[in-house]
Amino acid sequence: MRHRNLTLKLDAELYKEIKIIAAKRDTSISALVSDKLSELVEHESGYKHAETRAVAILRQGFDLGTRGQVTWSRDELHDR
Repeated sequence: MRHRNLTLKLDAELYKEIKIIAAKRDTSISALVSDKLSELVEHESGYKHAETRAVAILRQGFDLGTRGQVTWSRDELHDR
């Protein structure tokens, strides 16, 4: 896998906190950022896939057992 470098500008206090978190997890700041960005991409692409699948299902429609025939009127359905 090819890697690309990324330069970030962070607030000094944020950097200090991230450095502590990385040390507690026995990893690097770079690895933390890479993991979080990977999660973001996975979430976004998973959402897009689910949306595409849902739209396809809606376009296909559902079999309600009527075979496309409506044998009732609105008044019959709302008979009071």
